[in-house]
Amino acid sequence: MVVGYKVYLELIQDLTQHKEVLASGMRKEVERCAAAIDCALAGKRVALVSSGDAGIYGMAGLVLDLCRERNLRIARLGAEERAPAGGSDQVRGASTPPAVDFWIDIIPGIPAFNAAASVLGAPLMHDFAAVSLSDHLTPWGLIEKRLIAVAAADFVLAIYNPRSKTRPHGLQRALQLLLEQRSATTPVGIVRRAMREGQWWQLTTLAEVPVEEVDMQSVLIVGNSQTYLWQGWMVTPRGYLDKYSVGGELASGDD
Repeated sequence: MVVGYKVYLELIQDLTQHKEVLASGMRKEVERCAAAIDCALAGKRVALVSSGDAGIYGMAGLVLDLCRERNLRIARLGAEERAPAGGSDQVRGASTPPAVDFWIDIIPGIPAFNAAASVLGAPLMHDFAAVSLSDHLTPWGLIEKRLIAVAAADFVLAIYNPRSKTRPHGLQRALQLLLEQRSATTPVGIVRRAMREGQWWQLTTLAEVPVEEVDMQSVLIVGNSQTYLWQGWMVTPRGYLDKYSVGGELASGDD
């Protein structure tokens, strides 16, 4: 059985043919995950689909939340093969496996900021943070505090859920907060529908972000103080050339 947000399931129709599919709309995440859990408890093999990576703004955390609330016993699929040395007998293949309600496997994916970064160049080469501008689950005041902290610490910033019809002014406010800490010429990359049909991207600066071009399918990557644009690429240097010469030797003055 395949469960997911209907827009994401439409993207993988070729993989869901001849399978039982349960699709639902926006803001039905709790119901969707609960239905997937119920199906697993009934003995079905269930695939719960998220976009990007299920553990980054996806459904993995909500599934675990709901299992905890319901006091369910779940275990990692293939736990015996994957457990680290020194793990418990229960995890490392005791003669009697623990009783569980169902097994779960959280499969990694490609987060939107990775897909966007690959389009732009190498903007995430140094420390970075991700902040969602959606205040549906997080109070806006807390979002502002996080933006201020990230900007002050000179992190590269990936902005998720930047602008929707119900929140048209949040992105403009976020940019204002960033401009209080960052230069107006700080490079910014915008990628819409990264690595999907209809992909669009643009390189700009913090003071010139075309807000009207940004929507919920867009990711913005705001550079740090070292990020630069070169021949259409956005790059955040890691610092190798500050320490080493082009030939690989230590730069003068290093030991």
